Formats: sequence, structure tokens, C-alpha cells
Amino acid sequence: MFPLKEYHQRLHTLKKRMAHEGVEVLLISNPSNMYYLSNYSAWSFYVHQMMIVTLEDAQPIWIGRQMDAQGVSKTTWLDDHHIIPYPDYYVQSKEKHPMNFIVNILKEIGQSNRVIGIEMDAHYFTGLSYEQLTNGLPNATFKDTTTLVNMIRLIKSEREIECMRKAAKIVEQTMQAAYDKVNVGVRECDVAATIFHSQIQGTKDFGGDYTSIVPMLPTNEHTSCPHLTWTDQTYKTGDFLTLEIAGAYKRYHAPMARTMSLGPAPHKLKELSKVVEEGIQLTLDAIKPGMTAEEVERVWRRAIEKKGHTKASRLGYSVGLSFPPDWGEHTISFRQGDLSILKPNMTFHLMPGIWYEDYGIEITETILLTDKGVKTLTTFPRALYEKSCLHMSESV
Repeated sequence: MFPLKEYHQRLHTLKKRMAHEGVEVLLISNPSNMYYLSNYSAWSFYVHQMMIVTLEDAQPIWIGRQMDAQGVSKTTWLDDHHIIPYPDYYVQSKEKHPMNFIVNILKEIGQSNRVIGIEMDAHYFTGLSYEQLTNGLPNATFKDTTTLVNMIRLIKSEREIECMRKAAKIVEQTMQAAYDKVNVGVRECDVAATIFHSQIQGTKDFGGDYTSIVPMLPTNEHTSCPHLTWTDQTYKTGDFLTLEIAGAYKRYHAPMARTMSLGPAPHKLKELSKVVEEGIQLTLDAIKPGMTAEEVERVWRRAIEKKGHTKASRLGYSVGLSFPPDWGEHTISFRQGDLSILKPNMTFHLMPGIWYEDYGIEITETILLTDKGVKTLTTFPRALYEKSCLHMSESV
């Protein structure tokens, strides 16, 4: 996916960060971080796997299920000495846990009494995993390094940005496909199917990847619940909905959300959409390197407060490569109290959704920080889309 030189640079940067944090051994369970360091992207994260980075070794060590070892060998830059499979009787066994196998490997390579960093809050690292590691390595000192690799991923290389630009092309095409499909008499699940097809088909020049979050398509009063997905109910004249989707290319994501209605939208929806659109533009115009994340949120908050609106949730978050269940990087958030400094080549999902008790609006953008300001990766219209219903009932 990337030149070997880029992987070497990533590993070098990580080791410098480890040394600075006083970490001698890093255990990585987040598949996004594994991919970042090695290019390994199989759907094998439903069983325990681990990547070990030491300050001394020139390559990471991958440990995982035996049937997945060939996939690592064929798709990554790791040599066979750094790919260590465990037998299948460790998989979902009450007697043997994969962390016991990893403990033994750490002992064999002389790393059992070191300062060991673990991703305590990763989705893929369980309480039992922690218990097995700490019981098996009583002489080690453990530190929480949940976001150590994630923070390095914040600033994207030009090749990474190009992946996100391709993802942005896919999400533009996919949003248009969804707009075209939503219709009176059409089932929500059929719209979801259209979205999945477009996401994976990609463009004529490059195909797409599966996204880390499924399409979220709440309708009417359920638009107040942004993370609902779809049902098999059919759309009716007067329905309105939010669509939050993404394009993905080689695991790099470009999310986008829009709001549409079948026929004229309710007045309250139209008014709120105008507030959101104006707030987005004011915020985009203000963002520049050197700002803190909370300063970005402050621009937005003041803009909507003048119109009598509030938003309790964060305004956005860093985004890039990811695996399920989330396309966020779990690092910087646009919210009060986040003093992280924005730098060129950081990428974010600007997420100015507003949700009230019985309706909501979502209009979002994936943005790229530049030397002077910010660019959106898509050019898709932001306005509330009101689809004409004049001919729909006749075609159903």
C-alpha cells in the first residue's frame, strides 16, 4: 500500500514516542494501528491478535491465529521470523487464552520484566486479556498507551491524503445514489443496500472498501437519534431523514452526512438547516493551523447561540484509517477543554449535527488542514434536499 520507507519512518517515529513515554515494549491490539505499521487488514480481529513493538527490534512481531499467519506473510513487510501464530485450540477456549501464548513469547524474547504499554481502552482488548497478561508477567510494569500510535496517525502523509481524497469521491457518488434511491414506496433497507453497493463498487478508476460504520438512516422523529440505522419500512410523502455515511479506500475514510425530505420539509427543519449551514461556513472560514480544538468549537457555538440554538455534543473529531466499529481516530475532538493544537495535514470529520427531542439535522464535512486554513474533501451540496413528490405516487 505504501513504500517500505514510509513504514520504516512510522516505526521510527513510534519508537521515539515510546522512549519519550518510558515504554520499552508496546502491545498493540487495535487493528487500525496494526494496519498503520504493517499493512495488515484482514477481518481477523474478531479473535485475539497482537502486535509487539520493542525498542530494539527492527520489525514489529505479529501474533495471531494460525490460519491468519499466511495473510500476514503475503500482505505485509514483516518477515517470517516476526509472524508467530498460535494453534487453533486457543480460539474461544475456556482452558487456554491467547494472552497466555503471548506471555510465553514475551518471556522467550526477554521482554517479560520491562515497562509494557497496552491499549487499555481499545475495543479489541478485553478485561480477561488484561488479567491474563498481568498475572502472567508479574515482574512487568504496565502503562496505558491506548492512543500512543493513534496520536502519531494524526498528521497524514501525502499518500494517506490521496487515499482520503479517493474515499471522498466515493462518498459523493454514494450520497447521490442514496438521494436518487430514496422515494415514496421505497424501503429503507433498499436505500441501505444501494449505499453499500455504491461504497464498495467505487468509481470507474478505483474500487471502494467496507466502511467502519454502517449507513445511519433515521427518519422523521427518529432523526433525533443519530445512530439508528434502517428498517424495512417504506418512505411516505412528507418523510424527512438524515443520511450519515462514508466512503472508504484502503481503510481510509471520508465521512459525510446530509438531510433530505420527500416533498416540502417542515418549517422547523428548514430553519434549523439554515442555522447549521451558516455555522459550518463561519467555522470553516475560521479554522487555521495553530488554533486549539476548543477554539474551533467556540466559533461554532457562538454562531448557533446567536440563533437561539445549542449543541451539547462535540463538533467533530479526527478521522482517517480505521476498522469497525468506528471511523474516528480517538484523539482530538472539537469540544470545550480540548487544547490540542491543529497542524497541517490533520484531517477531521466536522460534525455539526443538532438533535432535539423530535427531529434533528445533520450536515457534515471531512476537512483537511492546510498551511493556511482548511479544505473540504468533498464538494457535495450542503443544503437541505427537498425531493419533489409530484410523480412518485404514480410510479409506486
